[in-house]
Amino acid sequence: MPTPDENVWITIAEDFYKQTNFPNCLGALDGKHIRVTMPFISGSKYFNYKKYFSVVLLASVDANYCFTIIDVGSYGSTGDASAFRHSAMGRRLSEGALRLPLPRPLPGTDAPSMPYVFVADEAFGLTENIMRPYPGSQRAIEKRVFNYRLSRARRMVECAFGILSNKWRVFHTSIQLEPQFVDIIIKACCVLHNFVRLRDGYSYKLTDDIPDIDWAPVRGPTGGMRVRDQFANYFMSPDGAIPWQLNRI
Repeated sequence: MPTPDENVWITIAEDFYKQTNFPNCLGALDGKHIRVTMPFISGSKYFNYKKYFSVVLLASVDANYCFTIIDVGSYGSTGDASAFRHSAMGRRLSEGALRLPLPRPLPGTDAPSMPYVFVADEAFGLTENIMRPYPGSQRAIEKRVFNYRLSRARRMVECAFGILSNKWRVFHTSIQLEPQFVDIIIKACCVLHNFVRLRDGYSYKLTDDIPDIDWAPVRGPTGGMRVRDQFANYFMSPDGAIPWQLNRI
């Protein structure tokens, strides 16, 4: 699927803000294990921590549960955030090749300009363009509110994977094909998923879900920490707070 251009990214961010109250957000990131039979002469490369063989689907999802960027084929044995860093998606983000919009102030403010970001969980490294929760049990209210607001936005990708799993039953059992064909099937299902969403929507009730990846968290760089702190402060300000957030932490 084509990479969004700057105008499409801005539209995605506007929709995300309307749906989740998380500004300057270009999508929710996550990774999922897709169960496969053991590929021929593959050793333990595809054997994951849950004791079955899999390939990894990495995806960014918009506010309509559509996939905007996908990366398929990492080994199931991948156990840390390097899977994202070394994926095509991760490399293009770090190289500035995703055509992201220029930073802009958050709604209701004049400064400072804030970068556009993706929301993710602890599996992903913290950068200026990827926001993840504050670690551990936080006492500071602004950090707990940030974690709630980020979790609320991340639900988009969790729901998208649930819809994908429920709609395309090939994901309910091990895919018994060679890895290159497995990758094609996964990509085709993601494209068909988007087609169904755009054509007529999809009412769903979650049944089986594709298992989450349990990656070890990594420490984020200073730039990412600064951006995260600025979001946290904004969510506690009159311009950025939502009425019910203190009741959810």
